[in-house]
Amino acid sequence: MGTSLPLPKYHQIYLVLREQLQEGRFDQEGVPGEHALAGQFDVARITIRKAMEMLVADGLVSRRPGLGTWPLRAPAAPAGQPGANPQQNAHLTGLLENIVNMGLRTSVRVLDSALVSAPPAVAEPLAIPPGAPVHKSLRVRSTEAGPLSHITTYVPRSVADFTREDLEREPLLMLLEAAGVEFGGATQTISARLADAQVARHLDVAVGSALLAVTRIVRDVNDRPVQLLQGLYRPDRYQYQLQLSRVGSIDAKVWVSEELSAQFH
Repeated sequence: MGTSLPLPKYHQIYLVLREQLQEGRFDQEGVPGEHALAGQFDVARITIRKAMEMLVADGLVSRRPGLGTWPLRAPAAPAGQPGANPQQNAHLTGLLENIVNMGLRTSVRVLDSALVSAPPAVAEPLAIPPGAPVHKSLRVRSTEAGPLSHITTYVPRSVADFTREDLEREPLLMLLEAAGVEFGGATQTISARLADAQVARHLDVAVGSALLAVTRIVRDVNDRPVQLLQGLYRPDRYQYQLQLSRVGSIDAKVWVSEELSAQFH
């Protein structure tokens, strides 16, 4: 368990178990008992109990003395009636949940972290003068299957000051939070890019392989940019899902998107 993620331990466990339930992991033998889960996550049983209470409240599991804990399947909506809004029971949705899930299910290796002068391409999205000092960090995230992403982040020194040792010890979001940053939101774009020799070596792919390119700008509550992230993801191990809805008047309808999940393999 990642003890320094910006969520209580029981909520972290809830997110992991919820995803495993959605994958059908416990359909045959049921959810393991509190004692087994406490050992698996290295937490107290009261922490597991709180996570299970959240799953019960969401209608995802049924707990009966002597019978164990079993997944529940939501009944299909009657014909002509819309299904329940999945956000009504959501405890955490959108981009933050995806970031937390990634932190829970992956490991990270810090390749480099240094204080550098911001080039114009970095200074502009961070709203700082070119040449201003920024912390540049290179990291590789991996799942059990192998390397998942190559991540480059930039943080203005005026926002937070930290060392490579700090970054190896705690997630970057927690370092920013410890520096007094109050997160307000983030914008993210996804495109494509070909792997160069350096990235290909770290992600264990051939040079020229197609990668998903993610750019994220994180802002504080005052709309000040506090982090620029540039990530390259293996498309065979990363999947990003959006839900599109039509809004607006009959003559001016547009598609709007809502982030559902990020999945890694």
